[in-house]
Amino acid sequence: MDLFSLNLENNLEDKQPLASKMRPKRLKDFIGQKHLVGKGKYLERVIKSDRVPSIIFYGPPGVGKTTLAEIIAITTNKQFLRLSAVTSNLKELRETLATAEDSLKFENINSILFIDEIHRFNKTQQDALLPFVEKGIITLIGATTENPYFEVNRALISRCQILNLNPLSVDEIEELIRATLKKEKAFNGLNLEIDEEAIKFLAEVCSGDARLALNSLEIAVFSTDSVDGIVHVTVEDVENCIQKKNLVYDKNGNNHYDVISAFIKSVRGSDPDAAIFYLAKMLESGEDPKFIARRLIILASEDISNADPMGLVLANAAFDAVNVIGMPECRINLAQVTTYLACAPKSNAAYLAINEALEDVKKGNYSVPMHLRDRHSPNIDESKKYMYPHNYPNGYVEQRYLPEEINKIYYRPTEHGYEEKFNRFLSKIRHYK
Repeated sequence: MDLFSLNLENNLEDKQPLASKMRPKRLKDFIGQKHLVGKGKYLERVIKSDRVPSIIFYGPPGVGKTTLAEIIAITTNKQFLRLSAVTSNLKELRETLATAEDSLKFENINSILFIDEIHRFNKTQQDALLPFVEKGIITLIGATTENPYFEVNRALISRCQILNLNPLSVDEIEELIRATLKKEKAFNGLNLEIDEEAIKFLAEVCSGDARLALNSLEIAVFSTDSVDGIVHVTVEDVENCIQKKNLVYDKNGNNHYDVISAFIKSVRGSDPDAAIFYLAKMLESGEDPKFIARRLIILASEDISNADPMGLVLANAAFDAVNVIGMPECRINLAQVTTYLACAPKSNAAYLAINEALEDVKKGNYSVPMHLRDRHSPNIDESKKYMYPHNYPNGYVEQRYLPEEINKIYYRPTEHGYEEKFNRFLSKIRHYK
Protein backbone atom coordinates (compact mmCIF):
# COMPACT_ATOMS: atom_id res chain seq x y z
CA MET A 1 0.00 0.00 0.00
CA ASP A 2 1.49 3.43 -0.97
CA LEU A 3 1.59 6.50 1.29
CA PHE A 4 -1.34 8.16 -0.50
CA SER A 5 -3.58 5.11 -0.05
CA LEU A 6 -2.56 4.77 3.59
CA ASN A 7 -3.40 8.43 4.26
CA LEU A 8 -6.75 8.04 2.51
CA GLU A 9 -7.60 4.96 4.57
CA ASN A 10 -6.69 6.76 7.81
CA ASN A 11 -8.71 9.83 6.82
CA LEU A 12 -11.75 7.72 5.99
CA GLU A 13 -11.53 5.95 9.35
CA ASP A 14 -11.35 9.31 11.14
CA LYS A 15 -14.51 10.45 9.34
CA GLN A 16 -16.52 7.37 10.30
CA PRO A 17 -19.23 7.65 12.97
CA LEU A 18 -18.04 6.38 16.33
CA ALA A 19 -20.28 3.29 16.13
CA SER A 20 -18.61 2.24 12.85
CA LYS A 21 -15.10 3.11 14.04
CA MET A 22 -15.51 0.99 17.19
CA ARG A 23 -17.03 -2.02 15.46
CA PRO A 24 -15.18 -5.11 16.81
CA LYS A 25 -13.31 -7.41 14.46
CA ARG A 26 -13.15 -10.44 16.78
CA LEU A 27 -15.94 -12.41 18.38
CA LYS A 28 -14.34 -12.14 21.82
CA ASP A 29 -14.65 -8.34 21.65
CA PHE A 30 -18.34 -8.47 20.72
CA ILE A 31 -20.69 -7.29 23.48
CA GLY A 32 -24.18 -8.75 23.84
CA GLN A 33 -26.06 -11.75 22.39
CA LYS A 34 -24.49 -14.21 24.82
CA HIS A 35 -27.14 -16.77 23.86
CA LEU A 36 -25.50 -16.92 20.42
CA VAL A 37 -21.83 -15.95 20.85
CA GLY A 38 -21.07 -17.19 24.38
CA LYS A 39 -18.64 -20.06 24.81
CA GLY A 40 -20.13 -23.22 23.35
CA LYS A 41 -23.14 -21.39 21.91
CA TYR A 42 -24.33 -21.77 18.32
CA LEU A 43 -22.48 -18.95 16.55
CA GLU A 44 -19.27 -19.46 18.50
CA ARG A 45 -19.27 -23.13 17.51
CA VAL A 46 -20.01 -22.71 13.79
CA ILE A 47 -17.52 -19.84 13.41
CA LYS A 48 -14.80 -21.76 15.25
CA SER A 49 -15.37 -24.83 13.06
CA ASP A 50 -15.64 -22.71 9.88
CA ARG A 51 -19.02 -24.30 9.13
CA VAL A 52 -21.15 -21.17 9.00
CA PRO A 53 -24.45 -21.78 7.16
CA SER A 54 -26.62 -19.15 5.54
CA ILE A 55 -28.17 -17.05 8.29
CA ILE A 56 -30.84 -14.41 8.75
CA PHE A 57 -30.27 -12.17 11.76
CA TYR A 58 -33.57 -10.84 13.11
CA GLY A 59 -33.65 -8.05 15.67
CA PRO A 60 -34.08 -4.32 16.33
CA PRO A 61 -31.55 -1.68 15.21
CA GLY A 62 -28.18 -1.45 16.90
CA VAL A 63 -27.91 -4.98 18.32
CA GLY A 64 -24.99 -6.24 16.20
CA LYS A 65 -26.42 -7.78 13.03
CA THR A 66 -23.94 -6.11 10.67
CA THR A 67 -21.04 -6.48 13.10
CA LEU A 68 -21.57 -10.22 13.45
CA ALA A 69 -21.69 -10.62 9.66
CA GLU A 70 -18.34 -8.80 9.34
CA ILE A 71 -16.78 -10.83 12.17
CA ILE A 72 -17.86 -14.06 10.45
CA ALA A 73 -16.27 -12.92 7.18
CA ILE A 74 -13.00 -11.90 8.87
CA THR A 75 -12.75 -15.01 11.04
CA THR A 76 -13.51 -17.45 8.23
CA ASN A 77 -11.31 -15.66 5.64
CA LYS A 78 -14.16 -15.23 3.19
CA GLN A 79 -14.73 -12.45 0.70
CA PHE A 80 -17.29 -10.01 2.15
CA LEU A 81 -19.84 -8.65 -0.31
CA ARG A 82 -22.47 -6.23 0.91
CA LEU A 83 -25.78 -4.92 -0.43
CA SER A 84 -28.60 -2.87 1.02
CA ALA A 85 -32.02 -4.13 -0.03
CA VAL A 86 -33.30 -0.56 0.29
CA THR A 87 -31.04 0.84 -2.45
CA SER A 88 -30.03 -2.17 -4.58
CA ASN A 89 -31.98 -3.30 -7.63
CA LEU A 90 -32.11 -6.68 -9.36
CA LYS A 91 -29.29 -5.73 -11.77
CA GLU A 92 -26.93 -4.88 -8.90
CA LEU A 93 -27.87 -8.08 -7.10
CA ARG A 94 -27.12 -10.21 -10.16
CA GLU A 95 -23.78 -8.43 -10.68
CA THR A 96 -22.81 -9.13 -7.07
CA LEU A 97 -23.83 -12.78 -7.37
CA ALA A 98 -21.76 -13.04 -10.55
CA THR A 99 -18.75 -11.61 -8.68
CA ALA A 100 -19.14 -14.28 -6.00
CA GLU A 101 -19.45 -17.01 -8.63
CA ASP A 102 -16.32 -15.83 -10.48
CA SER A 103 -14.33 -15.62 -7.24
CA LEU A 104 -15.18 -19.24 -6.46
CA LYS A 105 -14.62 -20.46 -10.01
CA PHE A 106 -11.33 -18.73 -10.83
CA GLU A 107 -9.74 -18.00 -7.43
CA ASN A 108 -11.33 -20.63 -5.17
CA ILE A 109 -12.46 -17.85 -2.82
CA ASN A 110 -15.73 -18.33 -0.95
CA SER A 111 -17.97 -15.31 -0.43
CA ILE A 112 -20.31 -14.08 2.24
CA LEU A 113 -23.09 -11.93 0.82
CA PHE A 114 -24.49 -9.66 3.51
CA ILE A 115 -27.86 -8.10 2.67
CA ASP A 116 -29.05 -5.41 5.04
CA GLU A 117 -32.83 -5.03 5.39
CA ILE A 118 -33.32 -8.22 3.36
CA HIS A 119 -37.08 -8.05 3.92
CA ARG A 120 -37.15 -5.05 1.56
CA PHE A 121 -36.19 -7.23 -1.41
CA ASN A 122 -39.23 -8.18 -3.49
CA LYS A 123 -40.07 -11.78 -4.40
CA THR A 124 -38.12 -11.69 -7.67
CA GLN A 125 -34.99 -10.45 -5.93
CA GLN A 126 -35.30 -13.01 -3.14
CA ASP A 127 -35.87 -15.79 -5.68
CA ALA A 128 -32.67 -14.76 -7.50
CA LEU A 129 -30.69 -15.70 -4.38
CA LEU A 130 -32.01 -19.26 -4.15
CA PRO A 131 -29.79 -21.12 -6.66
CA PHE A 132 -26.65 -19.43 -5.32
CA VAL A 133 -27.50 -20.38 -1.75
CA GLU A 134 -28.49 -23.93 -2.76
CA LYS A 135 -25.25 -24.54 -4.69
CA GLY A 136 -23.08 -23.05 -1.96
CA ILE A 137 -21.76 -20.29 -4.22
CA ILE A 138 -22.50 -17.80 -1.44
CA THR A 139 -23.08 -17.93 2.27
CA LEU A 140 -26.01 -15.58 2.65
CA ILE A 141 -26.26 -13.46 5.77
CA GLY A 142 -29.38 -11.34 5.86
CA ALA A 143 -30.30 -8.74 8.45
CA THR A 144 -33.85 -7.65 9.15
CA THR A 145 -35.80 -5.75 11.76
CA GLU A 146 -39.02 -7.43 10.60
CA ASN A 147 -40.21 -10.96 11.35
CA PRO A 148 -38.57 -13.02 8.56
CA TYR A 149 -41.33 -15.65 8.70
CA PHE A 150 -43.69 -12.96 7.40
CA GLU A 151 -41.31 -10.98 5.20
CA VAL A 152 -38.92 -13.48 3.57
CA ASN A 153 -39.80 -16.17 1.02
CA ARG A 154 -40.43 -19.59 2.53
CA ALA A 155 -37.98 -21.19 0.12
CA LEU A 156 -35.23 -18.86 1.34
CA ILE A 157 -36.24 -19.28 4.99
CA SER A 158 -35.93 -23.06 4.66
CA ARG A 159 -32.30 -22.69 3.53
CA CYS A 160 -31.24 -20.33 6.32
CA GLN A 161 -30.83 -20.42 10.07
CA ILE A 162 -33.02 -17.75 11.70
CA LEU A 163 -31.18 -16.20 14.66
CA ASN A 164 -32.97 -13.75 16.93
CA LEU A 165 -30.86 -10.89 18.31
CA ASN A 166 -32.08 -9.09 21.42
CA PRO A 167 -31.70 -5.47 22.55
CA LEU A 168 -28.61 -5.06 24.70
CA SER A 169 -29.13 -4.83 28.44
CA VAL A 170 -28.33 -1.63 30.34
CA ASP A 171 -25.23 -3.34 31.77
CA GLU A 172 -24.08 -4.35 28.27
CA ILE A 173 -24.54 -0.81 26.92
CA GLU A 174 -22.60 0.53 29.90
CA GLU A 175 -19.84 -2.01 29.26
CA LEU A 176 -19.71 -0.89 25.62
CA ILE A 177 -19.44 2.80 26.56
CA ARG A 178 -16.65 2.14 29.05
CA ALA A 179 -14.73 -0.01 26.56
CA THR A 180 -15.03 2.74 23.96
CA LEU A 181 -13.79 5.45 26.33
CA LYS A 182 -10.63 3.40 26.97
CA LYS A 183 -9.69 3.36 23.29
CA GLU A 184 -7.51 6.26 22.21
CA LYS A 185 -8.68 6.16 18.59
CA ALA A 186 -12.31 6.66 19.64
CA PHE A 187 -11.88 10.41 20.10
CA ASN A 188 -8.54 10.95 18.38
CA GLY A 189 -6.59 11.18 21.62
CA LEU A 190 -8.84 13.88 23.09
CA ASN A 191 -8.27 14.61 26.80
CA LEU A 192 -11.70 13.52 27.97
CA GLU A 193 -13.54 13.21 31.26
CA ILE A 194 -17.11 11.95 31.50
CA ASP A 195 -19.20 11.84 34.65
CA GLU A 196 -20.30 8.47 35.97
CA GLU A 197 -23.88 9.74 36.04
CA ALA A 198 -23.66 10.59 32.33
CA ILE A 199 -22.51 7.06 31.45
CA LYS A 200 -25.35 5.46 33.41
CA PHE A 201 -27.94 7.84 31.96
CA LEU A 202 -26.81 7.11 28.41
CA ALA A 203 -26.90 3.36 29.02
CA GLU A 204 -30.46 3.58 30.33
CA VAL A 205 -32.06 5.80 27.68
CA CYS A 206 -30.79 4.06 24.54
CA SER A 207 -33.28 1.18 24.63
CA GLY A 208 -30.63 -1.47 24.05
CA ASP A 209 -29.41 0.20 20.83
CA ALA A 210 -25.59 0.18 20.80
CA ARG A 211 -25.35 2.36 17.69
CA LEU A 212 -27.58 5.00 19.23
CA ALA A 213 -25.54 4.94 22.44
CA LEU A 214 -22.18 5.44 20.72
CA ASN A 215 -23.35 8.03 18.21
CA SER A 216 -25.04 10.01 20.99
CA LEU A 217 -21.85 9.79 23.05
CA GLU A 218 -19.87 11.10 20.09
CA ILE A 219 -22.17 14.11 19.68
CA ALA A 220 -21.98 14.87 23.39
CA VAL A 221 -18.16 14.75 23.38
CA PHE A 222 -17.54 16.83 20.26
CA SER A 223 -20.21 19.42 21.07
CA THR A 224 -18.80 20.09 24.55
CA ASP A 225 -16.20 22.88 24.80
CA SER A 226 -12.84 22.07 26.33
CA VAL A 227 -11.68 23.93 29.42
CA ASP A 228 -7.92 24.05 30.00
CA GLY A 229 -7.50 21.36 27.36
CA ILE A 230 -10.00 18.98 28.99
CA VAL A 231 -13.43 18.06 27.62
CA HIS A 232 -15.66 17.35 30.62
CA VAL A 233 -18.98 15.72 29.68
CA THR A 234 -21.80 15.91 32.23
CA VAL A 235 -25.20 14.24 32.30
CA GLU A 236 -26.71 17.55 31.15
CA ASP A 237 -24.47 17.47 28.07
CA VAL A 238 -25.65 13.96 27.25
CA GLU A 239 -29.31 14.88 27.83
CA ASN A 240 -28.98 17.79 25.40
CA CYS A 241 -27.35 15.65 22.72
CA ILE A 242 -29.17 12.34 22.94
CA GLN A 243 -30.63 11.34 19.60
CA LYS A 244 -34.33 10.82 20.10
CA LYS A 245 -35.52 7.59 18.50
CA ASN A 246 -38.97 8.99 17.80
CA LEU A 247 -38.15 12.41 16.34
CA VAL A 248 -40.38 12.03 13.29
CA TYR A 249 -41.41 8.45 12.58
CA ASP A 250 -39.98 5.40 14.25
CA LYS A 251 -41.34 2.07 13.05
CA ASN A 252 -41.28 0.73 16.59
CA GLY A 253 -42.47 3.87 18.37
CA ASN A 254 -45.68 5.70 19.21
CA ASN A 255 -45.63 7.87 16.09
CA HIS A 256 -45.58 4.74 13.95
CA TYR A 257 -48.83 3.56 15.51
CA ASP A 258 -50.33 7.06 15.39
CA VAL A 259 -49.78 7.31 11.63
CA ILE A 260 -51.04 3.81 10.77
CA SER A 261 -54.04 4.49 13.03
CA ALA A 262 -54.76 7.76 11.20
CA PHE A 263 -54.39 5.94 7.87
CA ILE A 264 -56.86 3.18 8.79
CA LYS A 265 -59.36 5.62 10.29
CA SER A 266 -59.18 7.85 7.21
CA VAL A 267 -60.01 4.90 4.93
CA ARG A 268 -62.79 3.79 7.29
CA GLY A 269 -64.07 7.37 7.38
CA SER A 270 -64.23 7.53 3.55
CA ASP A 271 -61.63 10.32 3.20
CA PRO A 272 -59.37 9.28 0.30
CA ASP A 273 -57.32 12.49 0.51
CA ALA A 274 -56.35 11.99 4.15
CA ALA A 275 -55.74 8.29 3.51
CA ILE A 276 -53.37 9.06 0.63
CA PHE A 277 -51.55 11.66 2.75
CA TYR A 278 -50.89 9.17 5.57
CA LEU A 279 -49.92 6.49 3.05
CA ALA A 280 -47.34 8.89 1.59
CA LYS A 281 -46.06 9.76 5.07
CA MET A 282 -45.53 6.09 5.91
CA LEU A 283 -43.79 5.28 2.63
CA GLU A 284 -41.55 8.35 2.74
CA SER A 285 -40.57 7.49 6.32
CA GLY A 286 -39.43 4.01 5.29
CA GLU A 287 -42.40 1.93 6.42
CA ASP A 288 -42.41 -1.57 4.97
CA PRO A 289 -45.04 -1.58 2.19
CA LYS A 290 -45.95 -5.18 3.05
CA PHE A 291 -46.99 -4.07 6.52
CA ILE A 292 -49.31 -1.49 4.94
CA ALA A 293 -50.69 -4.05 2.48
CA ARG A 294 -51.48 -6.51 5.29
CA ARG A 295 -53.37 -3.82 7.19
CA LEU A 296 -55.42 -3.04 4.07
CA ILE A 297 -56.41 -6.71 3.74
CA ILE A 298 -57.69 -6.68 7.33
CA LEU A 299 -59.50 -3.38 6.77
CA ALA A 300 -61.16 -4.66 3.59
CA SER A 301 -62.99 -7.34 5.59
CA GLU A 302 -63.46 -5.43 8.83
CA ASP A 303 -64.76 -2.12 7.47
CA ILE A 304 -66.00 -2.75 3.90
CA SER A 305 -66.81 -6.44 3.88
CA ASN A 306 -69.82 -7.50 1.82
CA ALA A 307 -70.87 -3.93 1.10
CA ASP A 308 -68.23 -4.25 -1.64
CA PRO A 309 -66.71 -7.75 -1.83
CA MET A 310 -64.21 -6.55 -4.46
CA GLY A 311 -62.42 -4.63 -1.72
CA LEU A 312 -60.86 -7.81 -0.32
CA VAL A 313 -59.97 -9.02 -3.82
CA LEU A 314 -58.15 -5.76 -4.59
CA ALA A 315 -56.42 -5.67 -1.20
CA ASN A 316 -55.05 -9.18 -1.77
CA ALA A 317 -54.00 -8.23 -5.29
CA ALA A 318 -52.15 -5.21 -3.89
CA PHE A 319 -50.31 -7.43 -1.41
CA ASP A 320 -49.23 -9.71 -4.27
CA ALA A 321 -48.12 -6.68 -6.29
CA VAL A 322 -46.05 -5.36 -3.39
CA ASN A 323 -44.29 -8.74 -3.12
CA VAL A 324 -43.58 -8.99 -6.83
CA ILE A 325 -42.76 -5.37 -7.66
CA GLY A 326 -41.47 -3.77 -4.47
CA MET A 327 -40.70 -0.11 -3.94
CA PRO A 328 -40.87 2.44 -5.42
CA GLU A 329 -43.40 1.25 -8.03
CA CYS A 330 -45.67 -0.61 -5.58
CA ARG A 331 -46.62 2.77 -4.08
CA ILE A 332 -49.01 3.06 -7.05
CA ASN A 333 -50.69 -0.27 -6.24
CA LEU A 334 -51.08 0.77 -2.61
CA ALA A 335 -52.50 4.13 -3.67
CA GLN A 336 -55.05 2.42 -5.92
CA VAL A 337 -56.39 0.06 -3.27
CA THR A 338 -56.29 2.79 -0.59
CA THR A 339 -58.46 5.14 -2.63
CA TYR A 340 -60.77 2.28 -3.69
CA LEU A 341 -61.38 1.19 -0.11
CA ALA A 342 -61.81 4.77 1.08
CA CYS A 343 -64.49 5.38 -1.56
CA ALA A 344 -66.22 2.00 -1.17
CA PRO A 345 -69.48 1.58 0.80
CA LYS A 346 -68.79 0.55 4.38
CA SER A 347 -70.00 -2.29 6.59
CA ASN A 348 -68.66 -3.92 9.74
CA ALA A 349 -71.49 -6.47 9.86
CA ALA A 350 -69.26 -9.53 9.32
CA TYR A 351 -66.79 -8.26 11.95
CA LEU A 352 -69.57 -7.84 14.52
CA ALA A 353 -71.12 -11.19 13.59
CA ILE A 354 -67.99 -13.28 14.16
CA ASN A 355 -67.21 -11.50 17.44
CA GLU A 356 -70.71 -12.12 18.79
CA ALA A 357 -70.66 -15.77 17.69
CA LEU A 358 -67.27 -16.31 19.32
CA GLU A 359 -68.62 -15.02 22.62
CA ASP A 360 -71.46 -17.57 22.49
CA VAL A 361 -69.14 -20.42 21.52
CA LYS A 362 -66.97 -19.67 24.57
CA LYS A 363 -69.98 -19.90 26.89
CA GLY A 364 -71.03 -23.48 26.19
CA ASN A 365 -70.67 -26.71 24.24
CA TYR A 366 -73.61 -26.67 21.85
CA SER A 367 -74.62 -29.76 19.88
CA VAL A 368 -74.95 -29.83 16.12
CA PRO A 369 -78.60 -30.50 15.13
CA MET A 370 -79.15 -34.17 14.27
CA HIS A 371 -80.13 -33.60 10.63
CA LEU A 372 -76.90 -31.65 9.96
CA ARG A 373 -74.52 -34.27 11.28
CA ASP A 374 -72.33 -36.42 9.08
CA ARG A 375 -74.42 -39.38 7.91
CA HIS A 376 -71.71 -41.79 9.11
CA SER A 377 -71.96 -40.46 12.66
CA PRO A 378 -72.74 -43.30 15.14
CA ASN A 379 -75.21 -41.06 16.98
CA ILE A 380 -77.29 -40.01 14.00
CA ASP A 381 -81.09 -40.29 14.22
CA GLU A 382 -82.31 -41.53 10.82
CA SER A 383 -85.74 -40.03 11.45
CA LYS A 384 -84.20 -36.54 11.27
CA LYS A 385 -83.69 -36.03 7.57
CA TYR A 386 -81.59 -33.29 6.06
CA MET A 387 -83.44 -31.38 3.34
CA TYR A 388 -81.21 -30.57 0.37
CA PRO A 389 -81.98 -26.91 -0.53
CA HIS A 390 -81.32 -27.36 -4.26
CA ASN A 391 -84.26 -29.78 -4.45
CA TYR A 392 -86.66 -26.96 -3.52
CA PRO A 393 -87.95 -23.86 -5.34
CA ASN A 394 -85.49 -20.94 -5.35
CA GLY A 395 -82.83 -23.18 -3.77
CA TYR A 396 -84.22 -22.66 -0.28
CA VAL A 397 -86.14 -24.73 2.27
CA GLU A 398 -86.96 -23.92 5.88
CA GLN A 399 -85.02 -26.02 8.38
CA ARG A 400 -83.02 -25.32 11.50
CA TYR A 401 -79.26 -24.84 11.26
CA LEU A 402 -78.34 -23.27 14.61
CA PRO A 403 -78.16 -25.43 17.76
CA GLU A 404 -81.48 -25.69 19.63
CA GLU A 405 -80.16 -23.56 22.49
CA ILE A 406 -79.39 -20.56 20.28
CA ASN A 407 -82.04 -18.33 18.79
CA LYS A 408 -80.42 -15.17 17.58
CA ILE A 409 -79.27 -13.27 14.52
CA TYR A 410 -75.52 -12.74 14.22
CA TYR A 411 -75.21 -11.30 10.75
CA ARG A 412 -77.11 -8.07 10.25
CA PRO A 413 -76.21 -6.72 6.82
CA THR A 414 -76.41 -2.99 6.32
CA GLU A 415 -78.29 -1.14 3.60
CA HIS A 416 -74.95 -0.14 2.06
CA GLY A 417 -73.71 -1.32 -1.31
CA TYR A 418 -74.03 -5.01 -2.10
CA GLU A 419 -75.31 -5.81 1.39
CA GLU A 420 -78.62 -4.22 0.46
CA LYS A 421 -79.28 -7.30 -1.72
CA PHE A 422 -78.37 -9.57 1.19
CA ASN A 423 -80.80 -7.68 3.37
CA ARG A 424 -83.68 -8.15 0.97
CA PHE A 425 -82.96 -11.87 0.65
CA LEU A 426 -82.57 -12.49 4.38
CA SER A 427 -85.68 -10.49 5.27
CA LYS A 428 -87.71 -13.00 3.26
CA ILE A 429 -86.33 -16.14 4.88
CA ARG A 430 -85.75 -15.12 8.50
CA HIS A 431 -89.40 -14.93 9.47
CA TYR A 432 -89.28 -18.50 10.86
CA LYS A 433 -86.70 -17.44 13.43
